[in-house]
Amino acid sequence: MTTRLPAGALPHAGDAPTRAPALDRLAWLLDRLSASHARACAALLILGLVLYLPGQASLQPMDRDEPRFAQASKQMLETGDFVAIRFQDEARNKKPVGIYWAQAAAVAAGEALGVPHARTQIALYRLPSLLGALGSVLLAYWGALAFLPRRSALLAAALYGACLMLNAEAHLAKTDALLAACATASLGALARVWLGRGEPRIGAPVFLAFWLGIAVGILVKGPMVPLFVALPALFLSWKARSGGWLKPLRPWAGLALTALIVAPWFVAITLKSGGAFYAEAVGKDMLGKVGGAAERHWGPPGAYSLAFFATFWPGAAFAAMSLPLAWRERRDDAIAFLIATVLPAWLVFEAVPTKLPHYVLPLMPWIAVLTVIALGRGEVTPRRRGARAVALLVPAIPIGLTLGLCATGWKLDNHAIPWFALPVLGAACLVAGASWLAFARDRPERAFGLAILASCLLGPGVLGLAQRQLPALKVSPRLAALKDTLPCRDPLVASLGYREPSLVFLTGTNLDLLPDADAAKAFLQGGGCRLLFVEGKERDAFNFAWPVGRPAPPPVGVVEGFNLNTGRRVFVTAYAATP
Repeated sequence: MTTRLPAGALPHAGDAPTRAPALDRLAWLLDRLSASHARACAALLILGLVLYLPGQASLQPMDRDEPRFAQASKQMLETGDFVAIRFQDEARNKKPVGIYWAQAAAVAAGEALGVPHARTQIALYRLPSLLGALGSVLLAYWGALAFLPRRSALLAAALYGACLMLNAEAHLAKTDALLAACATASLGALARVWLGRGEPRIGAPVFLAFWLGIAVGILVKGPMVPLFVALPALFLSWKARSGGWLKPLRPWAGLALTALIVAPWFVAITLKSGGAFYAEAVGKDMLGKVGGAAERHWGPPGAYSLAFFATFWPGAAFAAMSLPLAWRERRDDAIAFLIATVLPAWLVFEAVPTKLPHYVLPLMPWIAVLTVIALGRGEVTPRRRGARAVALLVPAIPIGLTLGLCATGWKLDNHAIPWFALPVLGAACLVAGASWLAFARDRPERAFGLAILASCLLGPGVLGLAQRQLPALKVSPRLAALKDTLPCRDPLVASLGYREPSLVFLTGTNLDLLPDADAAKAFLQGGGCRLLFVEGKERDAFNFAWPVGRPAPPPVGVVEGFNLNTGRRVFVTAYAATP
């Protein structure tokens, strides 16, 4: 199938003589890496592994969503029930089953390979997110090839892969990285159909990418991928005054394939829950987010646009410079597709009261494509008014993160500084500064390359090194480690006050979350080997629950830290009863 190259796009490596390394090593490297699709894909895989692997095992389960997903997947393995989704005794009817199956499969594979304590190794539950992030970068390259030659498509995919939001989601055992891969597959196929309209048939890879992206996306996060696809399809059909261009996608065959994939579980959960899944997933979770600020995640319209300058770092500043081009060239087929893909969905999310930054992640590959098109047409330039000031965001983010991490360690961990991370973080700041300097000297492609390199230093510096040196943020892992200090094995564990899902995941499904101090006292007096955690705000009530002359047993440990979820310091005391 032929693809259209927008005027002014960056040349393919084979379209011009290879540059000598002495002139511009980054441009020479880009030429070499884009010499073939295999090289380009290998380069993107290496980029993704450098960005996403550090911290997979050492980063603690991040409350609250991640350990909820992981714990529900763990309970599937414990019970053998792969239809119902539960967190302890509570039905978790918010998302379909896809991510739980993927996580359970990853953990089962880890157990088969002999990974110690596989069911509490959060890195195994993160494998689907890691693979989803890598897959979304490769699919972004495939999608970009519909608009750009190989060299430019590689740059666009790398710019997307380096963004902070995708890096964060690659480290979290939940739906969004896998969802991004599904949406990118379907939208990449839709782009090929739009730009190649007039051709009566499409190849099997395009057909399968479109419909498998939708089917797997439905199993992962319900209607989100269909939403991301339907909005541009409707907009472009209005532009073309016909929806006939969608016929090569063979809708009836595609819908039948989708139903074949998704229907079995939806029928099974309907029979098992009696409709309760739909009542909560649609009536409470989805409509609750549309009608109000679900789970305290309210944000005003414009919140995504403001957060974008951090979530799409390091490409956000350059992406902002591409907007005038998008407006001027909105009638161009390629630009029209990118606008139709990004703008309607973005406006929908801005209008919904519930705001979470990862909601717009599936739109970012197409923003990266637009940015590289603008680069090729000379729109990303310091000669534009205010461009140098906007580009200062490239060094501002790593400098701000570095200072923030140092301040966090100083304040929360008794004046601790993440010294081992500072050389890497400092290098990220310097390279980001060099990126700004290259842009200021009107070498924007070099600025792109240096910005991506800065991200390759910043992400591992923060997630691979700095977080290891901030124990105040690891409250649940430190509490769970107290189990191993008891003279008895496999104690019964309960918690009063501190109720984070990460503690359930790390200590066991049977963790008892107690309602009050009397229940905590009764728990310790229940006989056998027992471990109780009491948060600071409940400690006085717990002590008063014991009669005069028979005080509570002496503590076996105290954990002080900072709860990222609540934004408050926590003091948790551990008590034990041993045979």
